[in-house]
Amino acid sequence: MRAALDVGRRRVVVGSDRLHAVLNVRSAVVVLVAAALIAVLAVVALALGDFPLTTAEVLGAFTGRTGGFARTVVLEWRLPRAASAVLFGAALGVAGAVFQTLTRNPLASPDIIGLANGSFTGMLVALLALGGSWPLLTAGSLIGGLLAALAIYLLAYRDGLQGFRFIVVGIGISAVLSSFNTWMLLRAELETALFASAWGAGTLNSVTVTTAVPAGLCVLVLLALMPFLTPSLHQLDLGDDAARATGVRVGRIRPAAIAVAVGLVSVVTAVAGPIAFVALAAPQIARGLTRSPGIPFGATGVVGAVLLLGSDLIAQHVLPLTVPVGVVTIVLGGAYLVRLLIHQARKQT
Repeated sequence: MRAALDVGRRRVVVGSDRLHAVLNVRSAVVVLVAAALIAVLAVVALALGDFPLTTAEVLGAFTGRTGGFARTVVLEWRLPRAASAVLFGAALGVAGAVFQTLTRNPLASPDIIGLANGSFTGMLVALLALGGSWPLLTAGSLIGGLLAALAIYLLAYRDGLQGFRFIVVGIGISAVLSSFNTWMLLRAELETALFASAWGAGTLNSVTVTTAVPAGLCVLVLLALMPFLTPSLHQLDLGDDAARATGVRVGRIRPAAIAVAVGLVSVVTAVAGPIAFVALAAPQIARGLTRSPGIPFGATGVVGAVLLLGSDLIAQHVLPLTVPVGVVTIVLGGAYLVRLLIHQARKQT
């Protein structure tokens, strides 16, 4: 490890002179604390339920010291849901960070500007027209999200991408898609409509090993692309002209980043339905904790994982009745959105 370099924010340079990385100490601490919190919440999620287990039994299921029914409960019943909450929370957080960076507006998130509704529309079309297999639902969700993003992009683009116009157009597209989704549910058979409506609330109740493994792999592949996009996204956060001046190919990076973000949202929506407000809140919470001038993508991912895993624990074990996790995130996110709007209004006065 080389000597510390202090340029107003404490940083540490790790590596040799030819190959090294610069770590922000505060961001690294935030990521480590959030990762530790994820581990604690995951153990709690694996221990609580109709068949309660001790921490030793949960840990023993991974090492082989706990066997029989307890091992089945931990590894086959509860682990897919807890792991999905972590990965899906990170996916939604990073997707929100991409859109908030591209538009330079904290209100831009996939659930506000209609991408989650677009993915849900595609999933509903696949469910009602083609059946309910997971690959078809994922493909439908991805196509729906991409078409919604393309429509918003084309309608909002006027000599560049203006954040406010992008959000307003997105809210309009979201309203249209929400109405279309309701119309499709009203015309569907009762059993299918009830199934789709429960899914539309955003729930992890239906997560199994069969859906969690392929969805988790898709999320990991998409998240692995982010380190290649992050430097250019940080330059775009300064504006298109500044980004072009530093060599960023805006015309290629922006569509690529949008495609990755839509892919993350679509995979989550195909398995768990549209889960609101995690993508909106995680980037700004991470930015506040790290005191970063831009949105830190790594910290946003772990904060998103904490938010969704914690919300799922509340949905399962804290409330008198088990509710979809989307209900909890809407309540928590609504309070956050009110605070954000008040903060924005005070900044403009």
